[in-house]
Parts: sequence; structure tokens; C-alpha cells
Amino acid sequence: MGLGATYFVVFCCYALLLWYGGYLVRHRYTNGGLAIATMFAVMIGGLGIGQAIPSMGAFAKAKVAAAKIFRIIDHKPAIDRNIESGIELEAVTGLVELKNVDFAYPSRPDIRILNNFSLNVPAGKTIALVGSSGSGKSTVVSLIERFYDPNSGQVLLDGHGIKTLKLRWLRQQIGLVSQEPALFATTIKENILLGRPDADQVEIEEAARVANAHSFIIKLPDGFDTQVGERGLQLSGGQKQRIAIARAMLKNPAILLLDEATSALDSESEKLVQEALDRFMIGRTTLVIAHRLSTIRKADLVAVLQQGSVSEIGTHDELIAKGENGVYAKLIRMQEMAHETALNNARKSSARPSSARNSVSSPIIARNSSYGRSPYSRRLSDFSTSDFSLSLDASFPNYRLEKLAFKEQASSFWRLAKMNSPEWVYALVGSIGSVICGSLSAFFAYVLSAVLSIYYNPNHAYMSREIAKYCYLLIGLSSAALIFNTLQHSFWDIVGENLTKRVREKMLTAVLKNEMAWFDQEENESARIAARLALDANNVRSAIGDRISVIVQNTALMLVACTAGFVLQWRLALVLIAVFPLVVAATVLQMFMNGFSGDLEAAHSKATQLAGEAIANVRTVAAFNSEAKIVGLFSSNLETPLRRCFWKGQIAGSGFGIAQFSLYASYALGLWYASWLVKHGISDFSNTIRVFMVLMVSANGAAETLTLAPDFIKGGRAMRSVFDLLDRKTEIEPDDPDATPVPDCLRGEVELKHVDFSYPTRPDVSIFRDLNLRARAGKILALVGPSGCGKSSVIALIQRFYEPSSGRVMIDGKDIRKYNLKSLRKHIAVVPQEPCLFATTIYENIAYGNESATEAEIIEAATLANADKFISSLPDGYKTFVGERGVQLSGGQKQRVAIARALIRKAELMLLDEATSALDAESERSVQEALDRACSGKTTIVVAHRLSTIRNAHVIAVIDDGKVAEQGSHSHLLKNYPDGSYARMIQLQRFTHSQVVGMTSGSSSSTRPKDDGEKEG
Repeated sequence: MGLGATYFVVFCCYALLLWYGGYLVRHRYTNGGLAIATMFAVMIGGLGIGQAIPSMGAFAKAKVAAAKIFRIIDHKPAIDRNIESGIELEAVTGLVELKNVDFAYPSRPDIRILNNFSLNVPAGKTIALVGSSGSGKSTVVSLIERFYDPNSGQVLLDGHGIKTLKLRWLRQQIGLVSQEPALFATTIKENILLGRPDADQVEIEEAARVANAHSFIIKLPDGFDTQVGERGLQLSGGQKQRIAIARAMLKNPAILLLDEATSALDSESEKLVQEALDRFMIGRTTLVIAHRLSTIRKADLVAVLQQGSVSEIGTHDELIAKGENGVYAKLIRMQEMAHETALNNARKSSARPSSARNSVSSPIIARNSSYGRSPYSRRLSDFSTSDFSLSLDASFPNYRLEKLAFKEQASSFWRLAKMNSPEWVYALVGSIGSVICGSLSAFFAYVLSAVLSIYYNPNHAYMSREIAKYCYLLIGLSSAALIFNTLQHSFWDIVGENLTKRVREKMLTAVLKNEMAWFDQEENESARIAARLALDANNVRSAIGDRISVIVQNTALMLVACTAGFVLQWRLALVLIAVFPLVVAATVLQMFMNGFSGDLEAAHSKATQLAGEAIANVRTVAAFNSEAKIVGLFSSNLETPLRRCFWKGQIAGSGFGIAQFSLYASYALGLWYASWLVKHGISDFSNTIRVFMVLMVSANGAAETLTLAPDFIKGGRAMRSVFDLLDRKTEIEPDDPDATPVPDCLRGEVELKHVDFSYPTRPDVSIFRDLNLRARAGKILALVGPSGCGKSSVIALIQRFYEPSSGRVMIDGKDIRKYNLKSLRKHIAVVPQEPCLFATTIYENIAYGNESATEAEIIEAATLANADKFISSLPDGYKTFVGERGVQLSGGQKQRVAIARALIRKAELMLLDEATSALDAESERSVQEALDRACSGKTTIVVAHRLSTIRNAHVIAVIDDGKVAEQGSHSHLLKNYPDGSYARMIQLQRFTHSQVVGMTSGSSSSTRPKDDGEKEG
């Protein structure tokens, strides 16, 4: 409508101008030549303004973007890390005090987290904070790091309010190991160097050695230069945590904050890291947050947090002496009961012959055992025909893909057109509008030139009559321009918007269809995929959808203009058309220079990803004073696109200059030849000026079309990117229509037979070598072993996130590759080690497990997971938004929501990957009971480090060095493998527990330790 109204006004103005020009000529105020010169000046000036107007939109967009940018830049943070006015203490003794602190998070000001909270951490001492999930333990860490300022009260370091201290200096004195370790998508070395950027290789290796990380790092092919992937996804949870500890150790801080620092470690690693931390903590003020007593056994003081305040504080013995009246004593008693129950169940398991028979004497396990037989002596029946067909497909992938890529590239435009086929009526009407709008431009040029030739007619009456006729014709043209421009742009916009929507939907569907190995690759990290979804669809629309109307319009203009030119004066038309290639050649140069600039979006996406990770892990960045380093990395990632943009600008300027020169040179040649024709009487002035004007306007149209070439190149690149994504055949098809649908009710028998496996991103690091494992239907299989041994990889293979290199994964005796994967996953419920919540409400997050669940079922699942109580206490209850990745909830709360999501699925197969690692003792007991009830009668595979988590397991499999090293019930493993990995792990846990029990009972009885000693003996 806007453009149509513009044309309407412009054509009406020309009508007025032509009429007034005729009036001036008739009354001898001017002559025809001056009138024509004025017309040309106005027309060329108008064209210039017309070309400039579309660029005005860029200023409007820039204004909006600049307002947002300057709002962020000008924002004065309440806590400014760059302020230089604070003081630096000459020496730090490490006395930390919180006095009468009230605090609520700014995003939820009505929920009080800390209420008149006071705590004194003596210099050089270790204080442990315990309490239920959500009691405010991690909040205390945030206040000491000064991520937030309290609403009232004070936080003091050595008697100085931390608000008076220089913030950068303060954070240099503090080492932080968070509950969920934040690693960046760079090398292990760079991640450790965040602790102290000027450290040398020897210091890095020493920090890794102390954190028990050196041994696994040097086994990696690239050692310390190994890329950890986005958020460290190439490493196991324990490996990530150890790198985070090494990073804190490298900092050598005066104050150490450990927020569940060993929660993700197995018993052996936990013991080694705990010893390292104990050494590291000597002489340092240390604040330890923990749910498990083993982690805090050496604390000088224990503070119990309840409802935002310290309910008890004192030494371990003092708090235990309070007996049943004390909160801490109750927590200890719960852990003791859990441990005793585990031991009793384990002892009872030896009296269950079926358990031992199922776990060890099973002929299936004996037959599939990897000991005493060659991995090459497999039976032929172990291989399915699909194994051979898969290897056959893999033999010739390149030839097929190249052929397919060429074919698809050639037809990509038509594929886009097919995507838009539902809007063919809109496209047809829009095209008709474009054709008529293009023709109107030629008619306008014809009318304008006709009037100019009439200015030389000596008959004033004839002149007046003809000018009036053409002015009315111009007013008619302006009305048509208003109508058809509106039709053209509104209908093409509908086509373009629907294309964008459809392309984005198809891209997201294609992305989600890909196998996990595709997401492990660096170029497919989440920030880059999000950028592709946002930019590629838009570029396809703007370059293809938006520009088609311009092409149709200018094609119509060229056809009408050329036809009119040949009818009126074919000689001049031929000359003018002959010089068109000059314009084309200049524009081809522009195409070359745009291709020369390279893939700028890909270059920018790396910087975007870095910024995204830094913002997502802003607490880690702030805690390690790494803001300058992140900005430096961001700047260096922008250098390449900056250089390319510079050269692009130089070449673009030259290209446009040559194009303009060619355009005006062709006008000069055309005018010279027109004058020659008139001079020699071959043509009259009237026809030559009409041909020249009509073809000059069409030349402008051709130039406009060809200047869109850069947009087409960008659109072509976006099209290739889109169709590369859409055409990629996933290696693991999630919804294969030819695959066997899973029966409504699975028995749940799971078996891994002769499985070899390595992650596709690290094919030379073998995870499993001839692994044989079986989980019987309706039974519980527990997987134990050191961090990084492949426990979580078993879970990934069962869900078919990856394919084994060889061997088979079977459910109910059938290779899972033969099942329809989508229907199979409906029968599997998973609780991962790091709970993944979406940035929506708690209700929606739980309902994600079963979209058809009713509100009553969601509340029931939350109650079972021990989550209903804390959810109901929130102001918005189940409608509370959890924030990005669940940041508004504590670790334990997130884990319980994830468990509720798994429970609502009511699946036959439960996969629990450290499902209770982030819970306090009370919540863990409740949730463990809920999981026991939920898992009753279901096949359950539990990944765990702690005995309490696997106390009810029918079979325990110890994975080590890529194989099942030991397998059987608890008692069978201890009896048959007294020096095995499992026995060592149990001894470590018993040793830890007996120390705790000894400390607990030391204040009340001297006989109990002796009894324990006898039991151990």
C-alpha cells in the first residue's frame, strides 16, 4: 500500500509537471529544450532518491538496535567489577562473616531465601553447610563471591565489608568449584588456565595431578589440547568436575568454596580428590556445601541451614550430642539407616539363590562372557543381515552423496517453489501485480517522452489537447500503480512469510532427527544451529521470495520496453540493447566480489557461540575474573570477518563505480546515435526520444535486477545450507516406517552382546571392547566403576543415541536397530546425571515426559518424586518459570523435577544415571523410596557410585577397561572377588562410613567403634 501510494503521488506530480511545462512553453516562458532538460534532471534525481529510500529502513533498524546496545552499554551494574575505588588488603587471613543477612533473588523478590542469617567462618578453618535442597546453601556462596548483594545485613572479609573491597581483587582471593561444573568449548588446557592465565605447562599439569585429572587427560589422543565440546559434553561428569577442581587449584586462593565438589565422582576418585582437597584446604578458609557426611567428615565446624537461617552450628561431636532433638543428628541417622539397610540387603542377597543364579550362574552370561574366549569366536547367529547391509552402504557413500548433492543443487530453487505450492494462488496474483507494475514503468516512460516531443509542436491548440490527454492517462496509470503495487507486495509477502515458517519448521525437524554424534561435532554446537535456524530461513526468504517479485516486474518491463523500441525505431533499439552487456559485466564483477568475501556468517557464528557460552556460564566467568579473557577471545574471533568485510567494501565500491560508469556511457552512446539518425533523416525526433526514454527506464530496471545478485548469492548459500541440512540422511533414523513397531507392552529384557564402541568424535579412544551385559526383565541392574569407564555410554547405547562399532544391543531378544526408534523410546524413561529443564513452567517440564498426562497425574508424579512440597510452596506453584536450563531452582529441586518427568512416563524400562546425586539425605531417602516403588516390576538400569543407591539391585556389573570386569550380586562379588574393583569400592565407602560412625558415637559410647571394628574384620 505504501509503495503504491508513493507511485500514485509521483505519477500525479509528473502529470502536473508536464501540464505546467506545456503552459510555460505555450506562453514562451521557456522552450522545449529547457523543459526536457528539467524533466531529465527531475527524473534522474527522483530515481536516485528512489534508490536511496530502501536504505532508509536500515537506519530505522540501526536506531532500534543501537538503542538496545546503548541501553546495555550504559547500564550501571549494581555490582561493578571494574570499579577501581575499592581497597585491597595487604594480607588476607581469611575470616569470613555474614551478619544479619536478609536476601531474596531479584527475579523472585517475594521469596525470602535468607532470613536474618548470621555465620562466622574462622580464618584457616573449614566450615560445612548442610541442609535440605533449597535451604540457601549455594546462595551463601553467591553472596561471598558477591554475585549478589544482600537486601540487608553485611558480608565481611577480615572485618571489612566486601562492598568496600575492590571486586576483582576479592574474586582473585576466592576459588570456586560449583555443583554443575561449567566448561567452555575449548581445550582442557584453556579451561584450566581460566584459574590463572599466566600459569605455565608444569603448573597446569601439577594442578591436574593434584585434582586426580592428569591420568585420564594424558590417555586422550590430544592430551591437554583435547577439545571438551560444548559445555564439556565430550567428558564424563566426573572428568568435568576434576577439571573444574584443577582450575580452582591453579588459582591458589586464600578462600575456597566447594559446592558439592565431589558429587559426580566415583568412590575411588572421590577418595583421591578428597585427599587432594584436604591437602589443598590446609591453611585456607574453606566453605564446603555437601549432602553426604563423607564429604564433610573433616570440617572444623558444621552449620545446619533451615528455612534461610542457621538452626544449628558447632563441631560434629557437639551437634551429635544433641541427640534426637538436633536436626544434624537426624540427618546423620538417616544416612546411617540408609547405609545399614544397604548392607543388610546386600547380606540378605546371599540367601536369595535366585539372585545369585540370575547374576552369575546364568548360562547366557557364562556363554557370553568375554573371559577365556577369543572375541573372534562369535557364533554366526550373533550377526544380523542388517550388519552386512549397513557395511555395504558404508562402502560407497561419497559417490552417492556427490551425485545427490549436484542434483539437489540444480533443483533447489524448484524445491523451494514446491514448498510454497500451497500459496500458488497468492504467488499468481502477486506475479500479475508484478507484471502490470513493470509494464506501467514502460508506459510512464512512453507518455513522458511523447509529451516532451509535443513541446516542439508549433500548434499550441494541438499541444494543449495532447498534453491534457497524456496527463489524464498519467493519472490513470497512477491509480493502477496504487492498486497493483498493493497486490504485488501484500501477496508476495504472504508467500515469503509462509516460506520462512515452513523452512524453519523443516530445518528444526531435520536437526532433531539427527543422531547424537552429529551434535558432538564442533560445527553443530547449539549456538551455531540456532544461528542457522534464525539466519538461513530469513536469507532464503529475502533473497528468493522477496526478490522474485522484482525479477518478474523488471522482466515485464524489459519485454514491453524492447517490443515498443523495435516497433518505433529498431536501429536505435538494437544499439541501446547492445550496450546492456556493459551493465551486466559490471554486475557480474559485483557477484564475484560478494563471493570473495567468504562465509561471514560462519565466521561470526563462532564468536556468537563464545558469547552465548560466556553468558550461560556467567558465574564461572565472574568467579575467575575471566571477563577480559572472554572479551579478548571474542575480539580475536571477530578479526577474520572484520578483515573480510574491509576487502568486501573495497571491491564492492569499485564494482558499483564501474556499473554506474557503464550505465551512463551507454546513455551517452544512445543519445549520440539518436542525434545521428535525426540529422540524416532516418528517424524523427518524436520516435527517437520515445525509444530512448523507454529503453533507458528498462536499463535501470535491468540494472536494479542485476544489483540484486549479491542477495541471490547469499540466498543461494542459505539454500545450500538449508538443503544440506534437510537432505542429510541421519545414521540413526528415529521414525523409520519400515521398522518393526514396539509392542504395547515390553517385557524389558536388555542385553548388550559383544559390543565394541568408541565415540565418533574420538574414534581412536575405545570405550568398550567386547562388552557383554544383561539386564533381566523386571530386575534391577546396577552399573558401577570409575569415572569415564563407560557407564553413561551404556545408557546412551540402550537409548540408541549411538550405534556400536560392532556387536548388538537387544531388547526382548530383538536388535534395537529393527525397532521403530520413536516407539521404542516411549517405553524408556531416563533421569540423566545433569537434569535438563526447559525455560518454561515446572508443569510443562513434567508434562514433557507424557504430553497427554492430566494435572492429577502430574501432581501425583511430583509427589512421588518428593517435589510437590517445594513446588507448592512457590508463589506460582506449578506455573513457576524455571528459567534457562532451570537456573531458578537449586540442583536438588531440578533433579526432583527431572525424576517426576521420568515417573509420569510410566515406562517399562527405567534408566537412572546418578538420579539422586544432587539430593540431600532426607530428599534422597524419600526419592529413593519413590524410585523403588516406581521401578517395582520394571527393568531398571542404575548408574551409581554409592552403595545406598544400588542397595536393591539384583545384579551389579563392574565396568572397567571397556569390559564387564565383575558381575553378580553384592555378596557374590565380595565372596568371589575379594580383591576386585567392587570390593575396593565398598571398602572405601565402609572406611569412610566407619570414620563417620566412629566420630558420631565417640561422644556417647566407646563400645560401638569396637563392634564396628569386629564387623569389618
